[in-house]
Amino acid sequence: MSILLNEKTKVIVQGFTGQIGTFHSTEMIEYGTCIVGGVTPGKGGSRHLQRPVFDTVKEAVQATDAETSIIFVPPPFAADSIMEAADAGIKYCVCITDGIPAHDMIRVKRYMRRYKENKKMVLTGPNCAGTISPGKAMMGIMPGHIYAEGNVGIIGRSGTLGYEAASQLKAMDIGVSTSIGIGGDPINGSSFKDHLALFEEDADTVAVVMIGEIGGPQEAEAAHFYKDNMKTPVMGYIAGLTAPKGRRMGHAGAIISAFGESAAEKVEILQECGVTVVPNPSEFAKTVKSVLDKL
Repeated sequence: MSILLNEKTKVIVQGFTGQIGTFHSTEMIEYGTCIVGGVTPGKGGSRHLQRPVFDTVKEAVQATDAETSIIFVPPPFAADSIMEAADAGIKYCVCITDGIPAHDMIRVKRYMRRYKENKKMVLTGPNCAGTISPGKAMMGIMPGHIYAEGNVGIIGRSGTLGYEAASQLKAMDIGVSTSIGIGGDPINGSSFKDHLALFEEDADTVAVVMIGEIGGPQEAEAAHFYKDNMKTPVMGYIAGLTAPKGRRMGHAGAIISAFGESAAEKVEILQECGVTVVPNPSEFAKTVKSVLDKL
Protein backbone atom coordinates (compact mmCIF):
# COMPACT_ATOMS: atom_id res chain seq x y z
CA MET A 1 0.00 0.00 0.00
CA SER A 2 2.73 2.45 -0.93
CA ILE A 3 4.81 3.70 -3.83
CA LEU A 4 8.47 4.77 -3.97
CA LEU A 5 9.09 4.08 -0.27
CA ASN A 6 8.40 1.31 2.25
CA GLU A 7 9.82 -0.14 5.47
CA LYS A 8 12.50 -2.10 3.58
CA THR A 9 13.80 0.86 1.53
CA LYS A 10 17.46 1.54 2.35
CA VAL A 11 18.04 5.29 2.61
CA ILE A 12 21.18 7.41 2.75
CA VAL A 13 21.24 11.07 3.79
CA GLN A 14 23.29 13.63 1.86
CA GLY A 15 24.29 16.40 4.23
CA PHE A 16 24.00 13.84 7.04
CA THR A 17 26.14 15.50 9.72
CA GLY A 18 24.90 19.08 9.32
CA GLN A 19 22.49 20.62 11.82
CA ILE A 20 19.40 20.25 9.59
CA GLY A 21 20.42 16.81 8.34
CA THR A 22 21.01 15.60 11.89
CA PHE A 23 17.69 16.89 13.20
CA HIS A 24 15.54 15.38 10.46
CA SER A 25 17.58 12.15 10.23
CA THR A 26 16.92 11.60 13.93
CA GLU A 27 13.17 12.04 13.37
CA MET A 28 13.19 9.74 10.32
CA ILE A 29 15.05 7.02 12.24
CA GLU A 30 12.60 7.31 15.16
CA TYR A 31 9.73 6.92 12.67
CA GLY A 32 11.22 3.66 11.45
CA THR A 33 12.93 4.67 8.23
CA CYS A 34 15.80 2.35 7.28
CA ILE A 35 18.60 4.92 7.17
CA VAL A 36 21.78 2.96 6.54
CA GLY A 37 24.31 5.79 6.40
CA GLY A 38 25.05 9.27 5.19
CA VAL A 39 27.34 11.42 3.09
CA THR A 40 29.40 14.41 4.19
CA PRO A 41 32.56 15.09 2.13
CA GLY A 42 35.63 15.10 4.37
CA LYS A 43 34.01 13.08 7.16
CA GLY A 44 34.19 9.66 5.54
CA GLY A 45 35.12 6.87 7.93
CA SER A 46 33.43 8.43 10.93
CA ARG A 47 30.06 7.53 12.44
CA HIS A 48 27.03 9.73 13.09
CA LEU A 49 23.76 8.74 14.75
CA GLN A 50 25.32 5.26 15.06
CA ARG A 51 25.59 4.99 11.28
CA PRO A 52 28.57 5.16 8.89
CA VAL A 53 29.51 8.40 7.13
CA PHE A 54 30.99 8.38 3.61
CA ASP A 55 32.78 10.98 1.49
CA THR A 56 30.78 10.20 -1.67
CA VAL A 57 27.39 8.78 -2.61
CA LYS A 58 29.08 6.13 -4.72
CA GLU A 59 31.00 4.85 -1.68
CA ALA A 60 27.81 4.86 0.39
CA VAL A 61 25.87 2.90 -2.24
CA GLN A 62 28.64 0.32 -2.63
CA ALA A 63 28.88 -0.21 1.14
CA THR A 64 25.18 -0.20 2.04
CA ASP A 65 23.28 -1.22 -1.15
CA ALA A 66 21.10 1.89 -0.69
CA GLU A 67 18.89 2.79 -3.64
CA THR A 68 17.29 5.91 -2.14
CA SER A 69 18.68 9.24 -1.01
CA ILE A 70 17.42 12.38 0.73
CA ILE A 71 19.29 15.67 0.34
CA PHE A 72 19.82 18.30 3.05
CA VAL A 73 22.62 20.14 1.24
CA PRO A 74 22.83 23.99 1.09
CA PRO A 75 21.54 25.61 -2.15
CA PRO A 76 24.93 26.39 -3.77
CA PHE A 77 25.91 22.68 -3.70
CA ALA A 78 22.55 20.92 -3.93
CA ALA A 79 22.44 20.54 -7.74
CA ASP A 80 25.82 18.78 -7.69
CA SER A 81 24.49 16.50 -4.93
CA ILE A 82 21.49 15.53 -7.07
CA MET A 83 23.72 14.71 -10.06
CA GLU A 84 26.11 12.78 -7.81
CA ALA A 85 23.19 10.66 -6.56
CA ALA A 86 22.10 9.92 -10.14
CA ASP A 87 25.65 8.90 -11.10
CA ALA A 88 25.91 6.57 -8.09
CA GLY A 89 22.87 4.53 -9.14
CA ILE A 90 20.31 5.97 -6.72
CA LYS A 91 16.82 5.09 -7.98
CA TYR A 92 14.78 7.57 -5.95
CA CYS A 93 16.00 10.91 -4.57
CA VAL A 94 14.18 13.49 -2.44
CA CYS A 95 15.69 16.97 -2.44
CA ILE A 96 14.43 19.07 0.48
CA THR A 97 16.66 22.09 -0.21
CA ASP A 98 14.93 25.41 -0.86
CA GLY A 99 16.53 28.23 -2.84
CA ILE A 100 18.40 26.26 -5.52
CA PRO A 101 18.98 28.67 -8.46
CA ALA A 102 16.75 27.92 -11.46
CA HIS A 103 19.83 27.76 -13.72
CA ASP A 104 21.24 24.99 -11.53
CA MET A 105 18.03 22.96 -11.90
CA ILE A 106 18.11 23.49 -15.68
CA ARG A 107 21.59 21.97 -15.58
CA VAL A 108 20.28 19.03 -13.52
CA LYS A 109 17.40 18.38 -15.95
CA ARG A 110 19.76 18.46 -18.91
CA TYR A 111 22.19 16.16 -17.10
CA MET A 112 19.47 13.60 -16.38
CA ARG A 113 18.77 13.19 -20.10
CA ARG A 114 21.91 11.09 -20.44
CA TYR A 115 20.20 8.18 -18.66
CA LYS A 116 17.89 5.71 -20.39
CA GLU A 117 14.29 5.92 -19.19
CA ASN A 118 14.46 2.62 -17.27
CA LYS A 119 17.69 3.71 -15.51
CA LYS A 120 16.77 7.33 -14.85
CA MET A 121 16.61 8.38 -11.20
CA VAL A 122 13.21 9.58 -9.95
CA LEU A 123 13.64 12.98 -8.28
CA THR A 124 11.08 14.80 -6.14
CA GLY A 125 11.75 18.38 -5.13
CA PRO A 126 13.63 20.57 -4.67
CA ASN A 127 11.86 22.78 -2.13
CA CYS A 128 9.55 19.99 -1.02
CA ALA A 129 8.36 18.40 2.22
CA GLY A 130 9.44 14.92 1.15
CA THR A 131 7.67 11.57 0.90
CA ILE A 132 6.00 9.43 3.54
CA SER A 133 4.40 5.99 3.41
CA PRO A 134 2.58 6.08 6.77
CA GLY A 135 3.41 3.28 9.18
CA LYS A 136 6.35 2.24 7.01
CA ALA A 137 8.91 4.97 6.34
CA MET A 138 9.37 8.72 6.08
CA MET A 139 11.82 10.69 3.94
CA GLY A 140 11.25 14.33 4.67
CA ILE A 141 10.44 17.05 7.15
CA MET A 142 6.74 16.36 7.74
CA PRO A 143 5.19 15.63 11.17
CA GLY A 144 4.76 11.87 10.86
CA HIS A 145 2.06 11.57 13.55
CA ILE A 146 -0.60 13.34 11.43
CA TYR A 147 -0.59 10.57 8.80
CA ALA A 148 -2.69 7.43 9.22
CA GLU A 149 -1.92 4.30 7.21
CA GLY A 150 -4.46 3.65 4.47
CA ASN A 151 -5.19 3.69 0.74
CA VAL A 152 -5.52 7.32 -0.41
CA GLY A 153 -2.55 8.84 -2.23
CA ILE A 154 -1.54 12.50 -1.87
CA ILE A 155 0.60 14.52 -4.32
CA GLY A 156 1.24 18.20 -3.65
CA ARG A 157 3.34 21.19 -4.54
CA SER A 158 2.63 22.68 -1.10
CA GLY A 159 3.92 20.82 1.93
CA THR A 160 1.64 22.54 4.44
CA LEU A 161 -1.50 21.91 2.38
CA GLY A 162 -0.42 18.27 2.18
CA TYR A 163 -0.21 18.23 5.98
CA GLU A 164 -3.68 19.78 6.19
CA ALA A 165 -5.15 17.13 3.90
CA ALA A 166 -3.49 14.27 5.81
CA SER A 167 -4.61 15.63 9.18
CA GLN A 168 -8.22 16.01 8.02
CA LEU A 169 -8.24 12.50 6.55
CA LYS A 170 -6.89 11.01 9.78
CA ALA A 171 -9.60 12.81 11.78
CA MET A 172 -12.19 11.02 9.61
CA ASP A 173 -10.40 7.65 9.91
CA ILE A 174 -9.17 7.76 6.32
CA GLY A 175 -5.57 6.67 5.80
CA VAL A 176 -2.85 7.51 3.29
CA SER A 177 -0.89 5.03 1.16
CA THR A 178 1.89 7.46 0.22
CA SER A 179 2.12 11.25 0.34
CA ILE A 180 4.55 12.89 -2.10
CA GLY A 181 5.75 16.47 -2.15
CA ILE A 182 6.91 17.42 -5.64
CA GLY A 183 8.06 20.89 -4.61
CA GLY A 184 7.04 24.43 -5.39
CA ASP A 185 9.90 25.55 -7.63
CA PRO A 186 9.32 26.31 -11.33
CA ILE A 187 11.78 23.57 -12.34
CA ASN A 188 11.38 20.39 -10.34
CA GLY A 189 12.42 16.79 -10.68
CA SER A 190 9.08 15.13 -11.44
CA SER A 191 5.50 16.15 -12.08
CA PHE A 192 1.99 15.32 -10.91
CA LYS A 193 1.58 13.19 -14.02
CA ASP A 194 4.63 11.04 -13.18
CA HIS A 195 3.25 10.11 -9.76
CA LEU A 196 -0.36 9.73 -10.87
CA ALA A 197 0.94 7.00 -13.18
CA LEU A 198 2.57 5.23 -10.19
CA PHE A 199 -0.58 5.49 -8.08
CA GLU A 200 -2.67 4.13 -10.96
CA GLU A 201 -0.44 1.02 -11.01
CA ASP A 202 -0.72 0.56 -7.22
CA ALA A 203 -3.62 -1.83 -6.57
CA ASP A 204 -3.95 -0.68 -2.95
CA THR A 205 -4.37 3.03 -3.71
CA VAL A 206 -8.07 3.57 -4.35
CA ALA A 207 -8.10 7.37 -4.74
CA VAL A 208 -5.64 10.25 -5.08
CA VAL A 209 -5.67 13.84 -3.80
CA MET A 210 -3.75 16.28 -6.02
CA ILE A 211 -2.85 19.63 -4.44
CA GLY A 212 -1.76 22.26 -6.96
CA GLU A 213 -1.39 26.01 -7.14
CA ILE A 214 -1.09 28.85 -9.61
CA GLY A 215 1.76 28.91 -12.12
CA GLY A 216 3.02 26.35 -14.61
CA PRO A 217 1.23 23.74 -16.75
CA GLN A 218 1.60 20.67 -14.50
CA GLU A 219 -1.93 20.55 -13.11
CA ALA A 220 -3.48 20.85 -16.58
CA GLU A 221 -1.20 18.12 -17.93
CA ALA A 222 -2.12 15.90 -14.97
CA ALA A 223 -5.84 16.47 -15.58
CA HIS A 224 -5.56 15.38 -19.21
CA PHE A 225 -3.46 12.35 -18.14
CA TYR A 226 -6.19 11.40 -15.68
CA LYS A 227 -8.89 11.71 -18.34
CA ASP A 228 -7.02 9.54 -20.84
CA ASN A 229 -5.23 6.99 -18.64
CA MET A 230 -6.70 6.54 -15.16
CA LYS A 231 -9.51 4.61 -13.51
CA THR A 232 -8.48 5.60 -9.98
CA PRO A 233 -10.52 8.68 -8.96
CA VAL A 234 -8.59 11.92 -8.47
CA MET A 235 -9.61 14.91 -6.36
CA GLY A 236 -7.87 18.21 -7.04
CA TYR A 237 -7.41 21.46 -5.15
CA ILE A 238 -5.80 24.57 -6.66
CA ALA A 239 -4.45 27.26 -4.31
CA GLY A 240 -4.35 30.91 -5.33
CA LEU A 241 -7.80 31.89 -6.60
CA THR A 242 -7.23 35.52 -5.57
CA ALA A 243 -3.62 35.81 -6.80
CA PRO A 244 -3.05 38.70 -9.25
CA LYS A 245 -1.37 37.95 -12.59
CA GLY A 246 2.39 38.49 -12.71
CA ARG A 247 2.98 38.42 -8.95
CA ARG A 248 4.83 35.59 -7.26
CA MET A 249 2.96 34.07 -4.34
CA GLY A 250 5.01 32.05 -1.86
CA HIS A 251 6.64 29.35 -3.96
CA ALA A 252 9.09 30.40 -6.64
CA GLY A 253 6.94 28.60 -9.21
CA ALA A 254 3.66 30.20 -8.11
CA ILE A 255 3.44 32.99 -10.66
CA ILE A 256 0.86 33.35 -13.44
CA SER A 257 2.55 34.05 -16.75
CA ALA A 258 0.36 32.40 -19.39
CA PHE A 259 -3.19 31.24 -20.09
CA GLY A 260 -4.12 28.16 -18.11
CA GLU A 261 -1.84 29.05 -15.19
CA SER A 262 -4.30 30.90 -12.94
CA ALA A 263 -6.22 29.00 -10.28
CA ALA A 264 -9.60 29.63 -11.94
CA GLU A 265 -8.35 28.38 -15.32
CA LYS A 266 -6.83 25.27 -13.73
CA VAL A 267 -10.04 24.51 -11.83
CA GLU A 268 -11.95 24.75 -15.11
CA ILE A 269 -9.53 22.32 -16.79
CA LEU A 270 -9.79 19.86 -13.87
CA GLN A 271 -13.57 19.91 -14.09
CA GLU A 272 -13.56 19.44 -17.88
CA CYS A 273 -11.36 16.35 -17.43
CA GLY A 274 -13.57 14.78 -14.77
CA VAL A 275 -11.42 15.49 -11.71
CA THR A 276 -13.47 16.10 -8.55
CA VAL A 277 -12.57 19.60 -7.37
CA VAL A 278 -12.01 20.31 -3.68
CA PRO A 279 -13.65 23.74 -3.22
CA ASN A 280 -11.45 24.96 -0.34
CA PRO A 281 -8.78 23.61 2.02
CA SER A 282 -11.25 22.91 4.82
CA GLU A 283 -13.05 20.31 2.68
CA PHE A 284 -10.28 17.86 1.76
CA ALA A 285 -11.63 15.04 3.96
CA LYS A 286 -15.29 15.76 3.20
CA THR A 287 -14.59 15.59 -0.56
CA VAL A 288 -12.50 12.44 -0.29
CA LYS A 289 -15.14 10.70 1.85
CA SER A 290 -17.88 11.55 -0.65
CA VAL A 291 -15.82 10.01 -3.46
CA LEU A 292 -14.87 6.92 -1.43
CA ASP A 293 -18.52 6.35 -0.47
CA LYS A 294 -19.36 6.00 -4.17
CA LEU A 295 -16.71 3.35 -4.87
